[in-house]
Amino acid sequence: MKIKLLTLAMAIIAGNVHAQLSTPDKIPTSIGDLTIQPVQHASLVLTVNKKVIYADPSGGAELFKGLAAPDMVLITDIHGDHFDSATLATLLTPNTTLIVPQVVADKLPASWKAKAVVMKNGDNSHQSGIDILAIPMYNLPESPTAMHTKGRGNGYILTIGGKKIYLSGDTQGIPEMRSLKNIDVAFICMNLPYTMDIKEAADAVLAFKPKIVYPYHYRGRGGLSDVNGFKGLVETGDKGIEVRLRNWYPAAK
Repeated sequence: MKIKLLTLAMAIIAGNVHAQLSTPDKIPTSIGDLTIQPVQHASLVLTVNKKVIYADPSGGAELFKGLAAPDMVLITDIHGDHFDSATLATLLTPNTTLIVPQVVADKLPASWKAKAVVMKNGDNSHQSGIDILAIPMYNLPESPTAMHTKGRGNGYILTIGGKKIYLSGDTQGIPEMRSLKNIDVAFICMNLPYTMDIKEAADAVLAFKPKIVYPYHYRGRGGLSDVNGFKGLVETGDKGIEVRLRNWYPAAK
């Protein structure tokens, strides 16, 4: 059911033009500015020192029109809002590296498998001058029937020019998130019933204290989560954490 609903939502979003994307942000690093381009839902593009990193690109090629082709693509899980092979087919170049969990690697077309670096929770990899750590992402309580089981998908921590960037993927406020240290920029999901509500997300963020946090992946079964409410909870708990709200759903009314 999740895949069907999200496929429909992504199809609607795909009809929008690139000009509707949020204005990109820039974060200074030791190797130059890191440009952060929100795209939609879980999809974003990071650019630094002429390297272009896509995270969970989905929703159709039109959403990425005008953006540079990826040197690297990070995929967190198998659901269609994270692993969208039709969109990937329009974006990959002969030089693109795919960073994927095993469950995604198993579903890759044969011609893409040589591009893939398979990572499991706890693995480290160094690609294009960027350190990548794969960490758990899963639902609580742990269950073999959960939508996101521990060990299947990956959250990622990227170390780029001395900055640590955390991509949560689909998860709840798990101990592995709450114990993170020295995160400069965090992208945190919040959509029921697939991940967590804004209170759980804010509580987790207040535990690990990233310098900057972007709520993303916030369309749930009931519509868009109250990201302004999330911002208020975080800023009330710790004014030292900057919450940045950006438009991850250019089609939403």
